[in-house]
Amino acid sequence: MEANNAIVDTVITLAKNLKLDLVAEGVETSSQLLLLEKMGCCRMQGYLFGKPVAVGELESLLHRDLMDRLN
Repeated sequence: MEANNAIVDTVITLAKNLKLDLVAEGVETSSQLLLLEKMGCCRMQGYLFGKPVAVGELESLLHRDLMDRLN
C-alpha cells in the first residue's frame, strides 16, 4: 500500500509541476477521496460519485439539474 501511495503522490506532483490537469479515476471509497485530497488531487471520478450512465441519461440528468437551478 505504501508503494501505491508513493506512486500516486509522485504522479500528482509531476502533473502539478508540468501544469497538467489531472483526474484520478476509479475512486470508490471515502478513504480514497480523503487520501487523494490530502495529496493535492482536486479532480476525481468513480463509483463514489456516481455510476456510469448512457449519453441519453446524462443529458436528461443535466437538463433536470439545470431546471432545478433555474426554479
